Amino acid sequence: MQQKNENEINSEVITELQEELYLREQRRKMFPRAALVGLFAGLLASIFRIVLSEADSFRLNVNTWSHQIPEFGWIFPILFGISGAFLSVFMVRSFAPEVSGSGIPHLKAVLHRLRILDWRRVLPVKFVAGVAALGGGLALGREGPTVQMGGAVGDAVSKWLKVPPRERRSLIAAGAGAGLAAAFNAPLSGVIFVLEEVQRDFHPFVFGAAFLAAAIADIVARILAGAFPVFSIPDYPTPPIESLWGFAVLGILAGVLGVAFNRSLLGTLNIFARLNRTWNLILVALVGAVVGIAGWYLPMSVGGGHALAEEALAGKLVLAAIPALFLFRFVMTVFSYGTGAAGGIFAPLLAIGAMLGLAVGQVANYIAPDVVPIPAVFAVVGMAAYFTAIVRAPLTGIVLIVEMTGNYHQMLPLLVACFFAYAAAEALHDLPIYEALLERDLIRDDTHIKLQEPMVLDLTVEPGSPFSRQDIRLLGLPPGCVIIRCVMDGHSFVPTADTKLEPHMKITVVVSPEAVQGLSTLRHGCRTRKPGNKSAYAAE
Repeated sequence: MQQKNENEINSEVITELQEELYLREQRRKMFPRAALVGLFAGLLASIFRIVLSEADSFRLNVNTWSHQIPEFGWIFPILFGISGAFLSVFMVRSFAPEVSGSGIPHLKAVLHRLRILDWRRVLPVKFVAGVAALGGGLALGREGPTVQMGGAVGDAVSKWLKVPPRERRSLIAAGAGAGLAAAFNAPLSGVIFVLEEVQRDFHPFVFGAAFLAAAIADIVARILAGAFPVFSIPDYPTPPIESLWGFAVLGILAGVLGVAFNRSLLGTLNIFARLNRTWNLILVALVGAVVGIAGWYLPMSVGGGHALAEEALAGKLVLAAIPALFLFRFVMTVFSYGTGAAGGIFAPLLAIGAMLGLAVGQVANYIAPDVVPIPAVFAVVGMAAYFTAIVRAPLTGIVLIVEMTGNYHQMLPLLVACFFAYAAAEALHDLPIYEALLERDLIRDDTHIKLQEPMVLDLTVEPGSPFSRQDIRLLGLPPGCVIIRCVMDGHSFVPTADTKLEPHMKITVVVSPEAVQGLSTLRHGCRTRKPGNKSAYAAE
């Protein structure tokens, strides 16, 4: 008996050593590959940034030239805006519909094994369509395209090197983080964005790959584009502790307006989706025309909004002008995104958040000038608060603003405002924007979901959902879609066909590639049918 126990112990030790050696070997291979992803993603992001800068300069030159013939010069910026919008939408719809918008929801679907990623198609279409949309002046940002192209670079490297599926997903996620790092000169934000939003996986492979890829991409971007913060602001001092009430108010207001932004964006997408092809293109042309004429009168009001954000961060916008600028940028961002052109929302929402913060700061300064001596400090914090309310990634928002501004004195106000923004948005039962966009995409079209390997899902049976209080054998799940574990009140067990699913019960499901249609059944079955509820599942 003793000899048997010793043999079992020795067998366990050998198994653990084998697993440790395997993990070490995988790490040894992973990090050089992640470095390669960071290098290529950084190069691509830098080239994209340079080309966009040239496109912006060309648009401004067109505006300057057109002002020399004021009688009918305004028509040229309008035609320029329409051309950029049309070209981007045409490229997306004709060659790669998955690059529509920021592309981040598609990337999340790929990492959740719900969609396929074809880097040969994504890279060229996203690059050209992104340059057309942003160069044409649409109120979109370059970070979304850079993130999706970074993920595509990770896919390309993984296929070149023929890596296993799990490592491939880690390299795709690392490429996404590298893209964000290179876009904003913000390596920590790139890592945190991967862990907090894109993949939500703190496995050492994911963390290590994302960290290395983001660092190398940032180095490449700084060499090619300069090692300066994205926003140049004065070195504002730390606000007095008595002013924290103002930042709390800013956070609540950002939370409410962030929910309004999310719902407006989804509503605008639905408007475009319901129109027939002719009216859809007419609306695309109208958006391009409005952008063109707005750029003719006020160039900083169009595009990604960097110049507008700089004005707000420097405190140069007067309070009377902010509501009109805020509303215009709000509407143009949701309609620019609604066209389906290639472009993200990071930069536009940061500009909107900066204006919101400056407005609150100026009002607070009027009420208590001794407590709030510098209203522009609120503009810095407003960017992070509005980002948090919309994306629901507070750590990414805080670190992103710190890295983009190079100002570390507002850490406590950032924490306060982001907390209240997060809490307000959650209290309104609003989905984070990328989850909502992913959910919308999956609900509208389940037929394009492709699984290349079995998928493991963790779900929660919500009260009042179709699956609540139903026996497993009555759920209508297809063969190959199997519930393998149930957890209720901390107790875990293997279910049978007669097990009844109770409200709040957590279940683990394995879905084979042949049973992909079961994903829709699971999603709708576990969800309470109320608008605004959170997604019922999360892929492991």
